[in-house]
Amino acid sequence: MIEIIKGTEVGRYADEMDQAYRLRHTVFVEEMGWTDLAKPDRREIDQFDDEHALHMIYRRDGEVVGYQRMLPTTRPHLLSHVLPELCEVERPVGDHIWEWTRYSVRKPFRGGGRGLSPAANMLLSAIVEWGMDTGVDRMIIEMDPIWLLRLVQLHFLVEPLGIPRTVGSASVVAVAAKFDRRTLTMLRDLRGDHRSVLRSTPELEIEGAVS
Repeated sequence: MIEIIKGTEVGRYADEMDQAYRLRHTVFVEEMGWTDLAKPDRREIDQFDDEHALHMIYRRDGEVVGYQRMLPTTRPHLLSHVLPELCEVERPVGDHIWEWTRYSVRKPFRGGGRGLSPAANMLLSAIVEWGMDTGVDRMIIEMDPIWLLRLVQLHFLVEPLGIPRTVGSASVVAVAAKFDRRTLTMLRDLRGDHRSVLRSTPELEIEGAVS
């Protein structure tokens, strides 16, 4: 099951978040070579890990094996303040659009080839389920262009926001990916399980939404 942790509640999940930050460091610093993110304590934390961030954690036998972070586009996020050169059109902004960042899965749970591993399916399903519960239907992603076709095959409606550019040593493209129940059905069919992947579906306030 996927646990959703609001940025205002990370103190209640100190062990889970410590594991998540260390997983991020392993993936982005040690494996991908993003040395600018390196920290002496091997916990990758940045300026967007604030009260507005939403953390999604996948645990197996008490160990965090998968993680991702969602950021509201109505506040500063990667595309707006770190990688603005990736966007060559009007930047998508709105309460229904969040940015998907820091996706990390431990090596033993990644699977092989270009297929979607069970952990990746769980994490993507969590975004779609959470989005459908909270009025979010689109996410911004900065990713390897090789993922474009895969997202389309998973029934995301994908719109490139610019051409691929080199970030560090990697090719990265920014996209807006819209999802709906068809996306969730595809992910569930691939998983062979139509039950919810969320441990719970908390009432989450959407940044800027009218209450």
